[in-house]
Amino acid sequence: MMQRIRKTVDAVIGAVIAGLMGLLVINVAWQVVSRYVLGSPSSYSEELARYGLIWAGLLGAAYASGRGLHLSIDLLPRAAGDRGRAILKMLIDACMLAFALAVMVWGGGRLVWMTIVLGQKSAAMRVPLGVVYLAIPLSGMVMAFYAVCGLLAGSREQDARTAAPGADVSNPAAPRP
Repeated sequence: MMQRIRKTVDAVIGAVIAGLMGLLVINVAWQVVSRYVLGSPSSYSEELARYGLIWAGLLGAAYASGRGLHLSIDLLPRAAGDRGRAILKMLIDACMLAFALAVMVWGGGRLVWMTIVLGQKSAAMRVPLGVVYLAIPLSGMVMAFYAVCGLLAGSREQDARTAAPGADVSNPAAPRP
């Protein structure tokens, strides 16, 4: 069940990022055409590119963390054995979960709330800045989801290592022989 939800989240986030990147390419191309061909620069394209890049960057970081593509130093995991590597991965997932919830979801949510309450709008497009900053808590929720998936997978692997041969580790409620 969790694997199916994860695949769906992967597909949705990947599609959103691809769509944002396509929108950014079209937007920047329009900015170049309007400035150099038409001689009248677009008033909104620079701001749209900036905000689109914020969304694509934050959602891309969440997607990369879920796929294990984030920057990491593998000196310690290489030195640890299988059990140490599993424990280290669970510790890293727990730290990612804490960071995503505390800084990105809670802190980003407060930023969104504050900008909406203050009524701040972007200069050119007049979009509420809370919509722009919504990328922070949303990406934090995606990172937290991936961290929980990693923790659950790690605990299942740990159960599989300690289970007796032939035990059904896919069902935690199943009795062990």
